Amino acid sequence: MRIAVLGVGLIGGSVGLAARRRGGAEVVGFDPDGETLDRAVELEVLDGAAGSVAEAVGEAEVVFCAAPVSALPALVAEALDAAGPDSVVTDVGSTKRRLLAELPEGATERFIGGHPLAGAETSGVENARPDLFEGARWYLTPTEQSAGLGYDKLQRVIAEMGARPQAIDPESHDRLMATVSHLPHVIANVLVQQAASTLAEESERLPEVGPSFRDTTRVAGSNPAIWTDIYAANSDAVAAAVEEVGKRLANAAELIRATDSGPVDEWHRRAGEDRRRLLEAGMEGGALLEIRVVVENRPGTVAEIALALGRERVNIEDMALYPAADMRTGAITLWVAGSGEAERAAEIVRGLGHGVSVVGGEE
Repeated sequence: MRIAVLGVGLIGGSVGLAARRRGGAEVVGFDPDGETLDRAVELEVLDGAAGSVAEAVGEAEVVFCAAPVSALPALVAEALDAAGPDSVVTDVGSTKRRLLAELPEGATERFIGGHPLAGAETSGVENARPDLFEGARWYLTPTEQSAGLGYDKLQRVIAEMGARPQAIDPESHDRLMATVSHLPHVIANVLVQQAASTLAEESERLPEVGPSFRDTTRVAGSNPAIWTDIYAANSDAVAAAVEEVGKRLANAAELIRATDSGPVDEWHRRAGEDRRRLLEAGMEGGALLEIRVVVENRPGTVAEIALALGRERVNIEDMALYPAADMRTGAITLWVAGSGEAERAAEIVRGLGHGVSVVGGEE
């Protein structure tokens, strides 16, 4: 398989390394910074460098656009215009609604948004790693217009890079990221500002900060150019999350000021339980079971099934498409970990009106 990577920084470079070393793909890249592109070839991130977007994507089956979110609409549109009719174009940005709104009409048939929940405090192609996505959730945001074969091809490539693809609708993705990704950066910025202000007000030097402060503020001030774009692209959802946290902080202040140990103890304990559940979510596994789905061959069917399962937190570990000879119907085979999850997935898909059977389970 030939893959194109447009933008070869930390994420784009890691896509190149993972696709080459784990997936055995041929990777061609383009970056507007010629020195970065040359460095990517030197580091064997890429098999070859292209002089333009069109040259990079011309024969690629999958195209990854790895650029700041403000630059993605133009880059994705250019990639779609130059790529072949059977190619699928994706991105790695952390916001999706604005990107989709700015794409040309009809673009979402071959474009499927993507967002790997992986990164590092460092940046640049020199810090790219082939294992950056190992075990990481990689959200995909198909729409009703998304081509099923394109989605299948994309999720296979991502799985081969060691990540765990999961479908989610663009609106839910942006609301979720506002809370679990963007909001922590806001809070880290506020915490260091609070600490700096307190230090300035004290006549004596404050003690050195402890590990709790270091851990909580690790992402403060991260790459201002990138994060300014992210806040702008997801402003409504991030602002709403900030306001909600403000209310919770006010409630916490009242609770602590009351000096009643019982409610404070319960508040602290429940926070620990909530954190444990959040960290354990999606970690249950089991043997892979095969789910066979008979469907009509119509646009959006694969996306409909993937999104329905994603909304119910059922992860598709693998997928295969088998169109019938007359191309009017077909079969989709899904693999889900654990018998309980497989049966639950089957019921969800049956609820969409498809015929379903679980191989090795109850039919």
